[in-house]
Amino acid sequence: MRVLRYVLIYGLLLTFGFIYTVPFLWMLSTSFKTLSQTLRFPPEWIPGPWAFENYPNGWMGAFDFNIFFRNSVAITGNAVLAQMTSSVLIAYAFARIRVPERGFLFAIVLATMMIPPQVTLIPQYILFTKFGWVETWLPLMVPQWTGWPLFVFMLRQFFRTLPADLDDAARIDGCGSFRILWHVLLPNMKPALATVAIFTFVGNWNDFLHPLLYLSRDDNTTLAVGLNMFRGQYRTQFNEMMAVAVLILLPVILIFFFFQQYFVRGIALTGIKG
Repeated sequence: MRVLRYVLIYGLLLTFGFIYTVPFLWMLSTSFKTLSQTLRFPPEWIPGPWAFENYPNGWMGAFDFNIFFRNSVAITGNAVLAQMTSSVLIAYAFARIRVPERGFLFAIVLATMMIPPQVTLIPQYILFTKFGWVETWLPLMVPQWTGWPLFVFMLRQFFRTLPADLDDAARIDGCGSFRILWHVLLPNMKPALATVAIFTFVGNWNDFLHPLLYLSRDDNTTLAVGLNMFRGQYRTQFNEMMAVAVLILLPVILIFFFFQQYFVRGIALTGIKG
């Protein structure tokens, strides 16, 4: 009976894993095909001949993706730094600093997670237009420094798994709140910080809507919007598009591969103590 259960579990895992892997394999296969091969029916999985030139042609062809890459790195790097700073400070305040109505204020922060982002999209655009921020990176950078409720919740949960005795011992040694946070608590929060960093990186690296809304020039837009430029009015270069998509996806895969251990621990530990 136990063997049958394991066979069923692993069979389902392999089946769903294959289903989720098929789109990536098709993208990888298409990136090595000629344009005529991508339009054949029935479709062919194995390219023949292999068109390795799709990668340099797509990256440095009609559009200079080096500029898009630089822009994405700047915007995403700011987002990771901003979220790891602002969300940590807010979560630390909710977890460790005793203030009146702390629970009520935290409930308000969590309630904002229930507001669909589409509801605030137009008011935000009007606000940033009045600020004169459209066609700049400011609408994509400045809001990141206000924290994100999900990260605040996750980090607060992780803070509460750390014994309060650590704070008391540090205060006896003369540490203030910021020194306790920096020297005592943060070194024990690598899994949670890695989780925040990975979520922030992936969310901003793949973000298409907000750069499309606020940026329209080729010199300030991002990779996600630049990838959409392959869609022409009469013809789409699917092979070069897929080649560039593979290159854009590589940083996400590498970051998750190297930080997978911290990511899994961070997800597992943030729900220990509520």
